[in-house]
Amino acid sequence: MAFQGKEFTQGMKQLVINLKQFNDNERCQKNFQAAWAIAQTAKGLGIGEASVRRIMAEYNKNKQVIPEDRPKARGRPEHIIPDELQTVVRQYIRSQNLKGQHVSIELVREHLYNISTDYIFPVTTLWRALSRWGFAYGTGKRRSALKERDYVILARRRYLRQKRLNRKPDGSFIRPEVYLDETFINKNHSNQFTWYFGEDGPEVNKPSGKGERLIIVNAITMGGWVDGTRLVFEAKKKTGDYHGQMGWENFSRWFKEQLLPNIPDRSIIIMDNASYHNAEAESSFPRSNSSKEYLRKWLDDTEIPWGQDLLKAELYALCKSNEPKPEYKIDKIAEAAGHSVLRTPQYHPELQPIEMCWGIVKNYMAKHCDFTLQKLRNNLPLAFSQVTSETCWKLIAKTVTEEDRYWYEDGKIDENQGVDSS
Repeated sequence: MAFQGKEFTQGMKQLVINLKQFNDNERCQKNFQAAWAIAQTAKGLGIGEASVRRIMAEYNKNKQVIPEDRPKARGRPEHIIPDELQTVVRQYIRSQNLKGQHVSIELVREHLYNISTDYIFPVTTLWRALSRWGFAYGTGKRRSALKERDYVILARRRYLRQKRLNRKPDGSFIRPEVYLDETFINKNHSNQFTWYFGEDGPEVNKPSGKGERLIIVNAITMGGWVDGTRLVFEAKKKTGDYHGQMGWENFSRWFKEQLLPNIPDRSIIIMDNASYHNAEAESSFPRSNSSKEYLRKWLDDTEIPWGQDLLKAELYALCKSNEPKPEYKIDKIAEAAGHSVLRTPQYHPELQPIEMCWGIVKNYMAKHCDFTLQKLRNNLPLAFSQVTSETCWKLIAKTVTEEDRYWYEDGKIDENQGVDSS
């Protein structure tokens, strides 16, 4: 019997599970290593060991029989490694960098597996995730090691410096800080595990698919949710990136009509780098197809000297070398109202306390799901009430502690990596 070259059906997967469990019993009796049972299962069915690991990981994650085969979802597939793991990986790599220890892709893979046997990822997949999260393989102290890319460190350092400038000697804030964010909840968002009667088996009557989706926008301060800022609307699409459903028009309208009238004076508004947060204001900066006369005028207006013999390509290159930083529409709107905007660095959800608020809200929704859109809407106020002013105070305080840790460790890592390895 061999399954090679074929797509695994429900029956095939169940056969893999049954044989693997049989081999696990044999392994325990003979005191063999765990890898033996995987190798025997793969050999017996004529499939690769990676296939056995993948099927068992799916089974162990669900703790129930493999679900019915369903047609593949259209659109861009989700990343195999969830972005929620990036904080765990970042902390591990930084802790090793801090000690001057070697870090390899294999060690990261082993670390994740030690956390949970569900976290079994191919090396190439893990490598792509690390690259996506801003890590690189470079020279560390005395050896090569995984480390954060310079642009990630610089962005975090700039952000932390601004945050530290807003602190009084006693640690309190000089200006109020407001954290805003967007998220989504699907109609069928529910807990994966449930109690069941043993004789009936673990089949749960749960609808297929994720169902309709609600997009939610809100903001928090040390005092809790900001009154009057909650926005909830139904998405036009059930899957895909929800950011595309928000867009600049929806976000800017919410920002002007619901956020600005309800936050304290002179607030620092903290947000992530979603594309609609970074919509650029109109600029007079030349484009590559601008006329030669316009290029010269821009250089004159900005008091940058140029020569009469410069070609158009040279003039444009001179303009580019003096290009000002982009100005964002939302920043101008905030400044006009007496506030300022600060953006969290990429790949750092742990520096956004409202992300943890979303987790509390979604956990409540999952526990009280009945797979109807009406119930989803009715449960939202109760879910939001789980996040109190005390909750927000604690989460923001925890974030400040995390900021201090990054600030200190960045300095120590820089010292370690600056040591001459010769």
